[in-house]
Amino acid sequence: MGTRRKARELCLQMLFQWDISKQPPDQVRRTFWGERPEVDAETRDFAEDLFNVAVDSDRGVDDLIQKHAQHWKMDRMAAVDRNVLRTGVAEFLRYGSTPRPVVINEALEIARKFSAPESVHFINGVLDSVGKELAK
Repeated sequence: MGTRRKARELCLQMLFQWDISKQPPDQVRRTFWGERPEVDAETRDFAEDLFNVAVDSDRGVDDLIQKHAQHWKMDRMAAVDRNVLRTGVAEFLRYGSTPRPVVINEALEIARKFSAPESVHFINGVLDSVGKELAK
């Protein structure tokens, strides 16, 4: 598994912890990385970059997801799905040079690993729609 895939998975886990625990992002970072001293700097930096964008309400990550997740409220989505979407949208916003299909495919692979099979189509549709808007 590539460093970036691992970083995306770590970001998902950090977002999940933040989402469920309602702890401030700084506290999540401290406890999360304190339990994972073995993670190399490159992987950690990429994961933390995505996490920072996803939790920064000024970036509007949740607003973008909500806009494109037709008939779904954020709090009604499965927590894993919501945070896979946050990771993907954060990558769209922070790393615009990464091709959109790569971001979407990575999110789908992570969803296949951590979420329910039916979530893959939902995540694909939302990320594709957000990606198209951001590409305009």
